Amino acid sequence: MFILQIVIILLATKIAGQLSIRLGQPSVLGKIIVGILLGPALLGWVHDTEVLDVFSEIGVLLLMFLAGLETNMKDLNQNKNAAILVAVGGIIAPIVLGYFGAQIYDLSNQEAIFIGLLLSATSVSISVQTLRELGWLNSKEGSALLGAAVLDDIIVVILIAIAMSLFAGSDTNLALLIGKKILFFVIIILASKWLVPRFIQLFSRFKVTETILSAALIVCFGFAYFAESFGVAGIIGTFVAGIAIAQTKFKEEIEHKIEPIANGVFVPFFFVSIGLAVSFEGIGNQVGFITIFSVLAILSKFIGSGIGARISGFNTKSSMGIGAGMISRGEVALILAAMGLESGLLPTEYFTAMIIVVIVTTLVTPPLLKVFFGTRKKGQVDNSQSLSM
Repeated sequence: MFILQIVIILLATKIAGQLSIRLGQPSVLGKIIVGILLGPALLGWVHDTEVLDVFSEIGVLLLMFLAGLETNMKDLNQNKNAAILVAVGGIIAPIVLGYFGAQIYDLSNQEAIFIGLLLSATSVSISVQTLRELGWLNSKEGSALLGAAVLDDIIVVILIAIAMSLFAGSDTNLALLIGKKILFFVIIILASKWLVPRFIQLFSRFKVTETILSAALIVCFGFAYFAESFGVAGIIGTFVAGIAIAQTKFKEEIEHKIEPIANGVFVPFFFVSIGLAVSFEGIGNQVGFITIFSVLAILSKFIGSGIGARISGFNTKSSMGIGAGMISRGEVALILAAMGLESGLLPTEYFTAMIIVVIVTTLVTPPLLKVFFGTRKKGQVDNSQSLSM
């Protein structure tokens, strides 16, 4: 049965992606929409299975690995202050607006705070793929966006842990939690600088097939496992792995070999998996809730992160593009929503509605990025979008 699902998913995502491009939109948008169409909410041809989840997880890990390979370290370093401001603005605004939005529905303070934290999550996996298509990933805007997303993930995880400790009785040692995050980055930075280049070089001497590709995948998934073992999202691990390998002489060879595997097989499953989370059951009475929180979710990131980008020196159009790139909550918010449901901080009656809000934020991100950034040809330098520090 899964073999048939592979055929359906690969065929449908490529056709949907092409149709999306023909309509002047990034292909990502069509691929996510076709996931909703194929899933239980409509046609029911594809169902969420353990194997599909594995393919999906590999897809998003490889997507962020490719983003790391294409990241310009000089730009990333130059935009670190912008990344901090974008991340902080993109956390404060959703928490505040989410909290007051929850008050409309008479939710408790604990539930309102959790919803605010849920809305403050960011997943740039969708933005990464869209920016790659548009030619903006390896730009100052792209670097600020990626840096902000990494910081956002760390801060939100810590805030969620504090909330669950205070409100849900979770036994969390905050000092240990923060210490683990700091230790993770110290170890992974040292490994990136000293271990990764030597490991790739060692493998390159082996007289067996595809040693460089295998070495890259070992580093990619090894970093992902290491990140998750420290309570950090695996996509951050693979992103750092990509940056580390990008500093070696094997960068182009690895990128050339990884991209067909990622985009040809695994990444389509990630896009479809987002659509599979949609369910229209029992939402007839929650249209108002979904509408209000979708608007709040979109505006809070757009305004909060956009203001952070503007303060850091980006012009108005670039700031709006960066704000738009932070809107997608993707798989990160889906995981947090499940945690909230389990801990009792997200009311059961609003769980499905919040899932749809997350999907809405994911759907609007690609077209908004197209509007604010447009398509940039390879090698093009757009001075109007540059950062004046």
